[in-house]
Amino acid sequence: MSLKYAVLAALLEGEASGYELSKVFDVSLANFWPATPQQLYRELERLAQDGLVEARTVPQERRPTKRMFTLTEAGRTQLAAFAAQPPKRPTAVRDELLIKIQAMDGGDPEVTRALVEERGGWARGKLDRYQRVRERLLDGRNEEEYLRTADRIGPYLTLMAGIAFEEENLRWCERVLGVLKQRIPLG
Repeated sequence: MSLKYAVLAALLEGEASGYELSKVFDVSLANFWPATPQQLYRELERLAQDGLVEARTVPQERRPTKRMFTLTEAGRTQLAAFAAQPPKRPTAVRDELLIKIQAMDGGDPEVTRALVEERGGWARGKLDRYQRVRERLLDGRNEEEYLRTADRIGPYLTLMAGIAFEEENLRWCERVLGVLKQRIPLG
């Protein structure tokens, strides 16, 4: 899958500038499709050239003119067609830390422990951010009410996947640290 469909899906929320989209990606889509601001701006240009998004300029005082992007009907149609297709292949884990864990025997166990602690810290930080996004989406409603009545539930469902992923990351880190603690006296 290309970044194209992630950008089109993000624009379902409404008109946004490239900067605003980079914030959306950072907060809500990064859990399953990360992108740098530069990648987003390049993709927005391609989508505009292909007629899948429409761009308009908005003059600003004391700041450069910004471009606002919206989905076109062609963009909505292509996104709907994409959403109806099964994924081309199952998800695969590509994680540099797992290679390091695989190779840890014979290395410095304290380095391994520090790497796993760092991963756990990242997972905790992401979980905190995801919980703030969750509270903002729920806006005082409980989950069942939100899922029954919200106009769009896709962002919440993907957020749930991100939360589950980071919770499992954290559980794995805690388990690995427990194993290492049993094997290495931390005196």
